[in-house]
Amino acid sequence: MRVLLVPNPMNPRAVAAAGEITAYLCSAGYAPVMIAEDAARCGLGDIGVARADIGEPELVVALGGDGTILKAVHILSDIDAPILGINLGRLGFMSGASGDDLLEAVSSALAGEARIECRQTIEASVVAGGRVAGGYRALNEIFVGRGAVSRAIELEVVVNDTVVNRFLCDGVVVATPTGSTAYALSAGGPVVAPGVRGIVVVPLAPHAIGTRPLVLAPGDVLTLRCPSMVRADACVTVDGDHVPCRTALDSVTITVSDHDVRLMQLDGRDFYSTLATTFLGA
Repeated sequence: MRVLLVPNPMNPRAVAAAGEITAYLCSAGYAPVMIAEDAARCGLGDIGVARADIGEPELVVALGGDGTILKAVHILSDIDAPILGINLGRLGFMSGASGDDLLEAVSSALAGEARIECRQTIEASVVAGGRVAGGYRALNEIFVGRGAVSRAIELEVVVNDTVVNRFLCDGVVVATPTGSTAYALSAGGPVVAPGVRGIVVVPLAPHAIGTRPLVLAPGDVLTLRCPSMVRADACVTVDGDHVPCRTALDSVTITVSDHDVRLMQLDGRDFYSTLATTFLGA
């Protein structure tokens, strides 16, 4: 069985955990692999592979915080493998296990003892300079906002071919229910349980009175358009990673993806207990 390890190589605890788990997997007859650059940084070059050669792992172990889980999602792309997040970071809102007993968590996951949560993702098609510039998928959010120039941009919010708003703003955060507790929450958006399917739309610093976040249905098609070339200096960020913006942005069309992410939960926490512990200090 192939197991993909995705550490945060900037976190010493994650680096140490990667070595410990690698030794355990090898002794138990499993085949651990790691993206080559991460393996080199962790001193585990022997298990390093190119992204194109990760194959189809039966388990992915993300060692770090929520950002490391997002990293694992993007490494996997469309590969449908369950992800066990072991929290060695700060929040660990999406993590399914703590870092207190690494080997027991990995062993339980391999034995099929984890609960699986299916988390919805969103897809974006970016049009810039009159042509399709790329397609992207996000577990947390897609941000369309001002680029290198500090002035506000103008965005038109279109849902199912109907213009529902148009304003000057710093940008718009488009989040999944999972991402509703991340950037969207900081921007004033609602908390949405991960079992809900849909799209959360949160304007960031809109120059308008009465602008409110929207929660769209899972079948809705959202398009953010730049109607004015003078105010079209916008860029796109997907789960915190910038998309190259070399030409003026025309539009970004976002829909609910058919591809869910499977997160493994071992610590017995549900969404609401995690919410209370993380944000309320309960």
